Amino acid sequence: MTYQQVLQWMFGRLPMYQQQGKTALKHKLDNIREFCDHLGNPEKQLKTIHVAGTNGKGSVSHMLASILQEAGYKTGLYTSPHLKDFRERIKIDGIDVPENFVVEFITRNKAFLEAHELSFFEMTVGMALDFFARAHTDIAIIEVGLGGRLDSTNIITPEVSVITNIGYDHTDILGDTLEKIALEKAGIIKPGIPVVISEHHPETFPVFQRIAAENGSTLHLAEALPSETIMSDLKGIYQTRNIKAVLAAIEQLDHYNISRAHIVSGLSHVVRNTGLKGRWQQLRTEPKVICDTAHNAEGLKLVLNQVENEVFEKLHIVIGVVRDKDLKLILPLFPENAEYYFAAPEISRALPAEELQAQAHGYGLKGASYPSVKQAYKAALSRAGKKDFIYVGGSTFVVAEIL
Repeated sequence: MTYQQVLQWMFGRLPMYQQQGKTALKHKLDNIREFCDHLGNPEKQLKTIHVAGTNGKGSVSHMLASILQEAGYKTGLYTSPHLKDFRERIKIDGIDVPENFVVEFITRNKAFLEAHELSFFEMTVGMALDFFARAHTDIAIIEVGLGGRLDSTNIITPEVSVITNIGYDHTDILGDTLEKIALEKAGIIKPGIPVVISEHHPETFPVFQRIAAENGSTLHLAEALPSETIMSDLKGIYQTRNIKAVLAAIEQLDHYNISRAHIVSGLSHVVRNTGLKGRWQQLRTEPKVICDTAHNAEGLKLVLNQVENEVFEKLHIVIGVVRDKDLKLILPLFPENAEYYFAAPEISRALPAEELQAQAHGYGLKGASYPSVKQAYKAALSRAGKKDFIYVGGSTFVVAEIL
């Protein structure tokens, strides 16, 4: 099979949560354990850092990888979802996994994958761990896909666990209270392994304290660290709290040779070192265009606050969401003093643009619907003046279609 044929087989034959939603989810660890046994247990051959959370886990993962690369360590990075190419999910020192490895891996394990009906995510986790083990990485940053306790990545025993912001997302799977969601995220806490909690919340922090105590794990609250002036090339204001989580995690790697110079350089060159996209990413200057992958209430609140702090004559917002998004939580966050361009990303989970438009109008958000994200974006560009501001977001898949 060619690389494109392999991708068609992966996306077409195997269920994928990003496309189908909850029906594709296999929320247990049996399959990934069997698959890793089949692969020779690569997870036991790796040094790792495990990162979970509702918001910020992708940025934290990329920041950690960048710092470790600056310190001279061969660094693996596994994240999800991808924006443009599947291979973005699996990197070593910022370089995507080669096409021929993806083809060879699927060809070699196709019979097992078919026989055991592994989910798309289970398969990709196994691929990442196998790739990192074969390449003899010094350390690999592993981002949780969904939740933590029963996420396929939760078969690793990391050097340190990191849990970022906790908010309401995937409540149909993780629970309908912050305490329940935190309990799922806390599932990555391992016996005797230090855990960094990004921020204190009265409903979630006691959960982390209890689970850490039960596991004999030291707990470190990142927001309690003294304020630092270290800047990152990731420009969202919300990155300040992510940087604190990164610094707290680096402190737990005292057996690694990581200097302050490595930290400063790593945080300054995250995009260059890791290829991260879609975090308050500027696409144009006149009009100024910013895209961001924030897609739940907590993430959007932070991003939209930053939008409101921008200086512009008129605000244009290109927006699309998936069907399972709770619009009652996110639509009230959007400003009424903007022109909206409603669109649906090209996935089966997408909420039709007309339906999004109708619901948004109920919150005073006015604008037209468009047949595609690209057409909505093109319309925004044509209507915006040089001193206007265009924000593109609502879904990772919306951002992916304009990059």
